[in-house]
Amino acid sequence: MAGATTSSLVFSVRRCKPELVAPAKPTPHEFKQLSDIDDQEGLRFQIPVIQFYKYNPSMNGKDPVKVIREALAQTLVFYYPFAGRLREGPGRKLVVECTGEGVMFIEADADVTLQQFGDDLQPPFPCLEELLFDVPGSGEVLNCPLLLIQVTRLKCGGFIFALRLNHTMSDAAGLVQFMTAVGEMARGARAPYIPPVWQRHLLNARDPPCVTCTHQEYEEVADTKGTIIPLDDMVHRSFFFGPTEMSALRRFVPRHLSRCSTFEVLTACLWRCRTIALQPDRDEEVRIICIVNARAKFDPPLPTGYYGNGFAFPVAVTTAGKLCENPVGYALELVKKAKNDVTEEYMRSLADLMVIRSRPHFTVVRSYLVSDVTRAGFGEVDFGWGKAAYGGPARGGVGAIPGVASFYIPYKNSEGEDGIVLPICLPAPAMKRFAEELDYLLTNKPIRDHQKSTLIVSSL
Repeated sequence: MAGATTSSLVFSVRRCKPELVAPAKPTPHEFKQLSDIDDQEGLRFQIPVIQFYKYNPSMNGKDPVKVIREALAQTLVFYYPFAGRLREGPGRKLVVECTGEGVMFIEADADVTLQQFGDDLQPPFPCLEELLFDVPGSGEVLNCPLLLIQVTRLKCGGFIFALRLNHTMSDAAGLVQFMTAVGEMARGARAPYIPPVWQRHLLNARDPPCVTCTHQEYEEVADTKGTIIPLDDMVHRSFFFGPTEMSALRRFVPRHLSRCSTFEVLTACLWRCRTIALQPDRDEEVRIICIVNARAKFDPPLPTGYYGNGFAFPVAVTTAGKLCENPVGYALELVKKAKNDVTEEYMRSLADLMVIRSRPHFTVVRSYLVSDVTRAGFGEVDFGWGKAAYGGPARGGVGAIPGVASFYIPYKNSEGEDGIVLPICLPAPAMKRFAEELDYLLTNKPIRDHQKSTLIVSSL
């Protein structure tokens, strides 16, 4: 397990004045409703993505800024809702006004090489706020650009493509579909290989709406003990899980659960370690929220090309005492059950709940949310310079409530091992305890309980 912390690398970035890139041809001026899954409160935030690209001799003389800017304008002809602005209607319903104004684009140059970022490119990235500049007044959910893109040339001839997405518009699969289309146009295509499909009505509430499933993820939980993570003194770190690390974690999996997926095993272990690190009271409820892609849960499945949000937030709930004092298998059972809750009926019920309860936020009190983007395809996006050296979420802890979420990102380390990198965000003392708990699971060394000064060796 390699644990990376913020690099000491410092560099300067020269940015041109932000501009709006509009579709290359006229597009319809119309109003398009988001789905009742899209416009829930928990998705009303901006999510950052970053892609690093190496110098490619075959592209010598080509300017990535110019290539991507032109490809973006061409792609927006097909994805013209992205060039519009969100409005809010009755019942908090979000609607895209397809104005054709365009997406925000920033051209930049940095006095740094890709090599200076080190052999292991993973979050947290130094000077991220310079590589994805938050243009003042551009980051609101309503009446603002739905995408912000910054392309930064590097001294070595490589470049960084950074993007900020209004999450109500798309999930990871939808965003990668759009980015892939930009890459195809950059490489000479006249139209995206997969035509975009809007059809957000497919995930709208029924008439009349009727909640038929249990949705504990939207329970109203009072934070009586102030247990939402404080934002001061937050530390960002990444942890790598390759074949060796996953084999070590699987030692704690009971025989009857031996067929559990990597996601399930990793989620159970991380939930347990993070809870121990945060030191809640034994009787406090704690939650793990698993992002589950529901596209294939429908009959027929959502159409190929659908780029809206097509996932659910199923949750497992237990007490901190039960989670931390039981073996890992206890958490694993809970994670498996939560994932299996998601069906077509569950999604229909979820859309109905959104309408009935005015689009609530999922419960964040004592919650940990994990999202697996290992199959999303960020690293495959190719603007002509080849696949990304790193592609995916720019940091952990993002969301309408910072510090709650982590991503599982596909990653090849400097030794050539394929695995998963996990960016996580915690207060500094909790991060130290988290790293120690995780190290114990991976090495089976006893560690000292910071509250009771007893050894935790028997509960795994």
